[in-house]
Amino acid sequence: MDSLLFDELRASPVMVTNAHGVFDRPIAEFVLASILAHAKRLHESMRLQRDHEWAHRETTLVRGQRVLVVGTGGIGREIARLLRAVGCEVRGAGRRERAADPDFGTVVRSDALVEHVGWADHLVNATPLTPATRGLLDAAVFAAMRPEAHVVNIGRGASLVEADLLSALRAGRLAGASLDVFQTEPLPDDSPLWDAPGLVVSAHLSGDVTGWRDRLAEQFVANLRRWRAGEPLTGVVDTRLGYVPGAGATGSP
Repeated sequence: MDSLLFDELRASPVMVTNAHGVFDRPIAEFVLASILAHAKRLHESMRLQRDHEWAHRETTLVRGQRVLVVGTGGIGREIARLLRAVGCEVRGAGRRERAADPDFGTVVRSDALVEHVGWADHLVNATPLTPATRGLLDAAVFAAMRPEAHVVNIGRGASLVEADLLSALRAGRLAGASLDVFQTEPLPDDSPLWDAPGLVVSAHLSGDVTGWRDRLAEQFVANLRRWRAGEPLTGVVDTRLGYVPGAGATGSP
C-alpha cells in the first residue's frame, strides 16, 4: 500500500481494500524455494555447470533450520506454516511480543531485531513498507547475524539497506541473500548487487504465479458485489497503519 497512500487519503473517510490473501501461498513457496536453493547450493551448481566443472560438495539439511520471519501478517503466516511443514523451526517478529502464537510460536518485537537475529539460519522480511519498517534491516542487524546466515527479502526493497547488505556479503559476514525486491526497480545495470558474493537476484516475481491476475479480478468483483449489497468488504486497509490489521490470524504485522 506504500505506493498508494498519501496524507489526504489517510485523513479521508475513503475505504481502501487490497489484494489480501492472493499472494500468500505463492510468496511462501518462493521463500521455501529460496531457502532450499541456498541450503542445497543450487545456484553454485549452476555456475559450476556453466564452467563445466565437477565439484563434489556437502549441502545443508533444511529440517531443523531456524527461520525468523519479520512480518506476521497473512504472507508471513503462510511462510511460517509452509516452513514448519518441512521441519524448520520458525519464529516471528512483529509490532508486539507474544508467546504461543498459532503459526510462529514465539513472536519477538521487530524493533528489537538486533537482539534476536543471531538465533536464525535464515532471516525473511515479509513486512509492508511503513515508517517503522523503512531501513529495518540495516548494518546493525546484519552484524548481529551469524556469518552462516542467509537473508531473504520478499517484502519491500526500502525495508533493507542495500549498501549495508552489500558490505556484509563482501566482508563474509553473511553467507548469502535472496532478494526479490529492490529500492530501484528494475535493478540498474550498474548496480553492484548483481555481482555481490552469495546474492541471488529475482525480478519482483515471488507472488506472480500463472493466473494471479484472474484471482485479483475475482477478488475485486466479489468485493464490488458486497459493496453493492451493503455488506462488509474484505481486505480493508487501516490507512493509518498501511496494511490490513490482524491479517492471517490474531495479531498484526
